[in-house]
Amino acid sequence: MRIATWNVERLKHKNELDRILECCRETQADILVLTETDSRISLPYQYCFKTPPTKEAYPELYRYTENRVSLYTKYQCSGIYATYDKYTALCAELETELGNLIVYGTIMGVFGNREMSYGQDLQKQIEDIRRLSELGRICVIGDYNCSFSDDYYYTKKGRELLRRCLKENKISALTAERSECIDHIAISEDFTVDADVTVEEWNCDKTLSDHKGIAVSIDRKRL
Repeated sequence: MRIATWNVERLKHKNELDRILECCRETQADILVLTETDSRISLPYQYCFKTPPTKEAYPELYRYTENRVSLYTKYQCSGIYATYDKYTALCAELETELGNLIVYGTIMGVFGNREMSYGQDLQKQIEDIRRLSELGRICVIGDYNCSFSDDYYYTKKGRELLRRCLKENKISALTAERSECIDHIAISEDFTVDADVTVEEWNCDKTLSDHKGIAVSIDRKRL
């Protein structure tokens, strides 16, 4: 199984749309979450779930084509769960070959991690994660606005809260050791038991977006 995420920076590099689309296709992800995204991105997946157009909530800040989170997948959905903010986070339970997985796609701090709203939203997202993780194995994926392995971009309080949340809910941040990485893929620990996990990145020069894209491949070992 391959899972990937990328913040495409509201298509500020729209002249490079073909290259952006190519990168998304080349991930060959079974589950792909794009953040700060746009309806002009169209990908050949069987299923797609999106947060509503952000202009509905912030008419002065967003274009009609923009939405914050889109989930593309080949897997059938067995359920949709409510989140604290329908514009910022979405949640779908997917039926994968490794078992059902609740995918929580989100942006933690839509205006960065220095605004007062960051802490307020983060607390609500932590409540979402705690509630949803009680329902089954979960993948918390998207723009965390927090690096874990360096001083690239983070707040001390935000990092501590996130680490505590993941630990308390037995979720492993598979991408935490990557440098200059604020987009992450974290999955319930028991989902990757007896599995080989590899991590890959793209857009490392940040020419197509100010975020790197990141993917994990999960290869369950045969017993």
